Amino acid sequence: MDYFTGVRQKRALEISELLKQAKTGQRVKVNGAVHTIRDMGTVAFVILRKREGLLQGVYEEGVADFRLKDIREAAAVEIEGVLVENEKAPNGIELRMEKVRILSEPTDEMLPLAIGKWKLNTSLEAKLNYRSIALRNLRERAKFRIQEGLVRSFRDFLYGQGFTEIHTPKIGAKGAEGGANIFKLDYFHRPAVLAQSPQFYKQMMVGVFDRVFETAPVFRAEKHNTKRHLNEYTSLDFEMGYIDGFEDIMAMETGYLQYAMEMLERDYENELRLLKITLPDVTRIPAVKFSEIKELVSRKYGHQMRNPFDLEPEEESLISRYAKEEWGSDFIFVTHYPSKKRPFYAMDDPEDTRYTLSFDLLFRGMEITTGGQRIHDYRMLTKKLEARGMTEEGMEQYLDTFRHGMPPHGGLGIGLERLTMKLVGEDNVRETTLFPRDLSRLEP
Repeated sequence: MDYFTGVRQKRALEISELLKQAKTGQRVKVNGAVHTIRDMGTVAFVILRKREGLLQGVYEEGVADFRLKDIREAAAVEIEGVLVENEKAPNGIELRMEKVRILSEPTDEMLPLAIGKWKLNTSLEAKLNYRSIALRNLRERAKFRIQEGLVRSFRDFLYGQGFTEIHTPKIGAKGAEGGANIFKLDYFHRPAVLAQSPQFYKQMMVGVFDRVFETAPVFRAEKHNTKRHLNEYTSLDFEMGYIDGFEDIMAMETGYLQYAMEMLERDYENELRLLKITLPDVTRIPAVKFSEIKELVSRKYGHQMRNPFDLEPEEESLISRYAKEEWGSDFIFVTHYPSKKRPFYAMDDPEDTRYTLSFDLLFRGMEITTGGQRIHDYRMLTKKLEARGMTEEGMEQYLDTFRHGMPPHGGLGIGLERLTMKLVGEDNVRETTLFPRDLSRLEP
């Protein structure tokens, strides 16, 4: 009979434990993957890759009780040795190796990618084909540590603001956004779709918890093959009730971004330094109406705005340039989008119903967020459905929620991969997607 009383204390130490607990000259045990081996003759440097970074091992003939050829790159090993200080080594420490235990070995002679190099000098296609190998490169891995920080801070910040985390279905009867960009599937001989967003469920839960959020995948059957589109991406969603106006939503997102940048600066210093990231200033974010910013940009840059109801990628880039030059901001809220480009549940501006109380947040030339105030009155909601020629089929439970009373509310969705992409300075959203799904890719 065995009992488990909690997390077991491991004898093998992590890098942070070596730095805090171990002393120079102490015999310690560590484990990790052999990242690279630099053979200098009688001395060799065996670099281990661990979850916290790199640890340098020093192999010397006559000191270690094993042969250097006994270990190979990509092998998982457990090493015992003496800890010493070395300011030139990663984290200022290294391990004089004495014993090794091979935990597993690769079957191939060589890795398909040179992950030990500072930067992977290969195509995006190759990186995606060998994704799990490419991500062993420290710079590639660091992007997703930054992404972790964005999700972690989203959760932490919203918990602190009284939000409840929810988990909604990804298979439904009808898409929340409408349109043709829906993945359809057979659900036990009934038609169903993959969720374009958790929008209906978020709104329904505002009537339960007042403030809710979710981090989950969403699906868009868009036949785009661009650097900014994915067919499956992660959306950071929240919805909040009892708002005074859609400005409350923009203020909450600004608060999140401030919290996220503080967390990244505090807890992800190594990744920021590795990727040479300069965090944006989010002290204040300008908000300008859709029609006004179009006119300002057109006048300043001589750009002819072709689409009066939406923003094209080139226009998003020019608007961000304008925000940076005029207000010193990497972010800009573009508000009051035309009603015909927003879903039926978007609240129309009572002062001009051609526009909505909604917004996009642009970051360094790209839209990363869409949000706004929702219609909370049942009669107004069904009237707008009717005006658009839409049926209530598949939305009965959603609409019933409004028949029984709902508070003024609104929310948003942030594209996690796009936010990460712009923050780390990549120009293709697949670079910041673990396993991208697009028109041509279903594997790995």
